[in-house]
Amino acid sequence: MITEADETLLRRAVAVAARAIDLGDAPYGSLLAGPDGGILAEAHNTVRRDDDITAHPELKLARWAARELAPDTAARTTMYTSCQPCGMCRGAIVRSGIGRVVYALSTDQLVALNPQSGAWPTVPEDGPALHEEARAPIEAYYRP
Repeated sequence: MITEADETLLRRAVAVAARAIDLGDAPYGSLLAGPDGGILAEAHNTVRRDDDITAHPELKLARWAARELAPDTAARTTMYTSCQPCGMCRGAIVRSGIGRVVYALSTDQLVALNPQSGAWPTVPEDGPALHEEARAPIEAYYRP
């Protein structure tokens, strides 16, 4: 359920996205709010500027949360973001321990506005393979 306080912070994330355009960057913005609702950090997309395909704001904030917040604090934070996080960012959000995400535009809505956003091809995958060889370093690390 999205509250009035959520809407206020979500509007701030959309404003961060709008400001990104003025800086020459793509229009995606996010912020991380602490347990008390205060803004802890903000970020916008800098993929083009940084020549870094991972420079999504959600990923930047997930990395920040993992480095800077205790796990119990991270679990009580909320990320507000202008668009639904992509698969890469969702994985980072889960690993960072962030407790909740609120987004403005869904992926389907974004693709309707910018069809290129949904033009990523599927990459073929093969595996698993070499189970016995691959498990040795994993077991050595986790079962000393």
